[in-house]
Amino acid sequence: MGNKLKLYIKNLHQFLDSGKKIDDPQAFKEELLREIQFWQHERFVHLIVTFLFAIVTVAVLLVMIFAASIPLFALFVLLLVLLLPYIKHYYVLENGVQTLYVMYEEITRRYPREGVPSVCVPTEFGVKVEPFKN
Repeated sequence: MGNKLKLYIKNLHQFLDSGKKIDDPQAFKEELLREIQFWQHERFVHLIVTFLFAIVTVAVLLVMIFAASIPLFALFVLLLVLLLPYIKHYYVLENGVQTLYVMYEEITRRYPREGVPSVCVPTEFGVKVEPFKN
């Protein structure tokens, strides 16, 4: 999933940097919002899984402190080895969603909705997000 998100962001960056005019900006923004919602859901699910995995890992560590045994130590090491990729994956999802937020704001700035006063469209976002490095 992380690679799919990185590829989506990379392609979106390339499209926006190419300077091509978007034929239907409103439909483009709605499609981007659907993608953002999808990735928000994915991020939330992975947050829950990562959090529960961390709780189990800490619980095993606490039990291991009071009842030291080799099987508990092996379980702790296994959980710790599995927890680290979960954290890395959640990090990628979190940063990817944040990048999509900034890109949506950039598109909104370039193509404000008709009838919306220009003062309602942000001109500065305070955050500059670079595309993911491969």
